[in-house]
Amino acid sequence: MNEFNRNLQTSINAQKQASLIWGVADILRGLYKPHEYGKVILPMTVIKRLHDTLNPNREKVLQVAQTTVDMNDTMRNKLLTKASGYSFYNTSPFTFETLLADPSNIESNFRFYLNGFSDNMQDILENFKFAAEISNLAENDKLYHVIQKFSEKDFDMGPDQMTSTDMGYIFEELVRKFSESYNEEAGAHFTSCDIIYLMTDLLLLEDADTLTGQDVVKTVYDQTMGTSQMLSAMTERIHEMNESAEVATFGQELNPETYAIAKADTMIRGGNPDNMVLGSTLSRDGFEGYTFDYCISNPPFGIDWKSDQKKVRAEHELGENGRFGVGLPRISDGQLLFQLNAISKLKETGRMAIIHNGSALFSGNPGGGESSIRQHVIENDWLEAIVQLPTDLFYNTGISTYIWIITKNKSQDRQGKVQLIDASKMFEKRRKNIGEKRVDISQECREIIVKAYGEFSNADYSIDDRVVKSKLFDNEEFGFTRVTVESPLRDEKGKVERKKNGQPKADTSLRDTEDVPLTESIEDYFKREVIPFNQEAWLDRSKDKIGYEIPFTRLFYKYTAPEPSEIIAERIKRLEESIMANFQALSGKDVENVD
Repeated sequence: MNEFNRNLQTSINAQKQASLIWGVADILRGLYKPHEYGKVILPMTVIKRLHDTLNPNREKVLQVAQTTVDMNDTMRNKLLTKASGYSFYNTSPFTFETLLADPSNIESNFRFYLNGFSDNMQDILENFKFAAEISNLAENDKLYHVIQKFSEKDFDMGPDQMTSTDMGYIFEELVRKFSESYNEEAGAHFTSCDIIYLMTDLLLLEDADTLTGQDVVKTVYDQTMGTSQMLSAMTERIHEMNESAEVATFGQELNPETYAIAKADTMIRGGNPDNMVLGSTLSRDGFEGYTFDYCISNPPFGIDWKSDQKKVRAEHELGENGRFGVGLPRISDGQLLFQLNAISKLKETGRMAIIHNGSALFSGNPGGGESSIRQHVIENDWLEAIVQLPTDLFYNTGISTYIWIITKNKSQDRQGKVQLIDASKMFEKRRKNIGEKRVDISQECREIIVKAYGEFSNADYSIDDRVVKSKLFDNEEFGFTRVTVESPLRDEKGKVERKKNGQPKADTSLRDTEDVPLTESIEDYFKREVIPFNQEAWLDRSKDKIGYEIPFTRLFYKYTAPEPSEIIAERIKRLEESIMANFQALSGKDVENVD
């Protein structure tokens, strides 16, 4: 099955299953408000997924459980996981079907069933805070009906029926619905699959050679993993390139429910649950001392970091011994802090893809946190490329967004260069909008964008009238020195006031600044751009500050000359003649003879 058909089938499976699951809302209506449905539907979806995953080896696990009662916990756990075929198990005799056979005891039996999960799965269930909801459902005669709904034949969610990719889409759709009900930012939870696959393909293209052969081991980290779709997609893509490659995934997530979803699915696909951490990445580094081959993430942008401020500032004071020694951005937007964290997690041969909005390109003054972070990345020659995405691509925002590709080990031809790719026109319109998402990056569109990135040249690439533009720049072209221009202070008679050393005093009301490109001599710039207009001006070089910005829009702006006046006049004349002719045809009168 080719990629298009596989993705199509995945999408169909996910949409069908998500619609079935969302049907549980009919049972909850009245007892729960729409924005509260997730309190039941999300944990029940995970529990049913676990149930169906373990079901084929259930009898074997029960037999081992009976014969190992007197065994020490370590050995017993080892034998039970071997019997289940996974890193978790359930020793309860109940299934969803047998729970329904005893309606009067369904609450106590269901709790007994949940308690039968292994300890490493209890952590996941606790993060849903589902115990109170079980009581609420039981007291209102809803628990039986919810379990009955999830027991229907079409609700089979075992890995043989629903892959991790399928489940990712399902949770994406469910979380999106709940986020809409909460009026929350859905983008804080997940990124749509078309964006994720573009990110993975950009990340892996330069590493195609290193991913082939035997004994390939790769580590992947997502600092804001949501339901872990990016980690699943990276694993999928690497295995497509090398089936025998070993891929270990690591992730951290702030939201307890999405963390639980991610951890459960990681365990189902054979990953190590200890590689998943709950908590704020900024204030609690869940992987201190770790480095990874790949970092991929879509951190929140335009969100303040006040709750993390104390610990982030303390780590900033550590300088090079902390993640944030380079600089701190404005308190109102912490996205560049996530960039610094991810860079600190990269191996010396590592690569990362991270999504930012436009403010990461140019916000902040020279010497400030944002500019210093850009300077740090560019002067170390880590910034490989930035891809501008189409607007209206995300579920919760229509603004411009950008994929930054950062690596600590650029190929020789990319050294000292940054590639900017304008892919804002490379999309297909959706037949039906989902929130703010009105367009998709189709497989064909993605291949063109990846081709533009891979060929690393100043060129245009097109499909019909949709064009991707690629431009190459030297690192220094993004830097500038902000110099301070002073003018003399005068008294009432116009005489220049001077200091004791004879130098003129500066008039602070006339103080100005100029941004001089790093590629240009400051003195030459001053003589050309300032002196002709202010011959008494001088530079206070003690106030010089280095700044870095990436004026993406300006760099891709193409000047279109206005039409010559004679062409405009001719068009107006033809328009007037047309109006006169139409009037004459309607009235039967000669326009020139009308009084």
